[in-house]
Order: sequence, then C-alpha cells, then structure tokens
Amino acid sequence: MKNYIPNTLTSLNLLSGCIASVMAFHGKFLCVVAWVIVAAIFDFCDGFTARLLKAYSPLGKELDSLADMVSFGVAPAIAVFTFLSMNMHVISGNAFVVAYLPYVAFLLTVFSAMRLAKFNVDTRQTSSFMGLNTPANAMFWISLSYGLANMPVVSAMLIYTVLFGIVLFSLLMVSEIPMFAFKIKNLKFAGNEYRYILVIGTIIMLIAAEVVLHSFILGIAGAVLFYIALSLISNRKTA
Repeated sequence: MKNYIPNTLTSLNLLSGCIASVMAFHGKFLCVVAWVIVAAIFDFCDGFTARLLKAYSPLGKELDSLADMVSFGVAPAIAVFTFLSMNMHVISGNAFVVAYLPYVAFLLTVFSAMRLAKFNVDTRQTSSFMGLNTPANAMFWISLSYGLANMPVVSAMLIYTVLFGIVLFSLLMVSEIPMFAFKIKNLKFAGNEYRYILVIGTIIMLIAAEVVLHSFILGIAGAVLFYIALSLISNRKTA
C-alpha cells in the first residue's frame, strides 16, 4: 500500500497542473498562481514521501516528470500566451503578428521538456541543479503574468521585455550554470548559507512587492531572480 502513496501525490500534482492550464486559458491568473503552488506542494510531498517510505519505483520517476511537464511546463506557458494574446496589439497592428507572436510563449514548454529529460539522465544533479529548475521557472512566469495582467497600462517596452525574457529563461533551463538545490539535510547554517539567505530574501521580496506594488505575488518573481543571482554568486565563490 505504501508504494501507492507517492504516485498518488504525483497524480494530484498532475491534476493541479491541468486545472491551472484551464484557468490560464480563461485568463484567471490568480487561480493559475494558486493551482501551480498547490502542484509544487504535491511535487515536494511526493519526493519527501518516497524517501521517507523508501517507496522508489521507475514508474514513479517517469510519472513525476510527466506531472512536472504539465504543472511547470505547460500551465505557465499558457498563462504567458494568454497575457501576450491580450496585449499584442500594443506593439503591432499587423493581424499575423497579433495572432501568432504570442505562441513564442510555448518555448517555455519546449525547453521545460528538455530540462526535465536532461535532469533524468544527468548524474551530476543529485544534490544541485545544472540550469534553472522547472518549478522555479514556473513560479517566475505565473507570478509575473498575474502582476502584468493587473497593470493599468502595458507598454510596448514591457511586451518586448517579456518576449526577451521567454528566450532568456528558456536557455537558462538547459544551461550548464550550477544552481543550488532547495534540499536541506540539516538545519545548520554552515553549508546552508545561501538557502537561508534565499528564505530571508523571499520574505523581504514578498513584503516589498505588497508595500510598493500592492501585489505580494509579484514578489515571487523577484524571489526567483534573487535565487538566480545567489546561485551565480555562490558559483564565483566556489570557483
């Protein structure tokens, strides 16, 4: 019976990702944020439960990647696609550009798939990541989509920045840049410095986003940027 528990949690991750995708198509960005966060919680719990119960299986490994593909690869891309579709007229009056340029958002899905496949076969990623992990990428885009969709005015520069960001983050996911993992083996500060700094920084980002922008959800995107910056700093110190 215990062998079914992790796979059940993984399946709930997948279900949450499906719901988030539907919400994204309808432009309900707050619901997208909520359901992707729920998916991330199930994603954490399935791995934790598998380790706790020693209920590992090849099926569970494959199912986990497939669930992550939907929750962290498809749903965020749909959210970005919907945002761009709603605002593409800002940069062009051309019907072809307005209709088809938003599909650039699905580069996030394609590179998420490549990232997940790479993770499954890369033995270097047992205690750290090579490239930006898909949950962090997803959290950035769903929070950014929510924040941008609620802005009173969307400028052309903002749309171009989003398009550039899609390409940049897609490449980050398959890059060879080492990034620290979130797993904490013990609560000691030594060895977990950057993880504790990330937690403190995330809290500050959420509070600052609420005070300045009146949207703490945008602080999630800031926290992901902070995570990337911390990873780059830690790499320079260990080089």
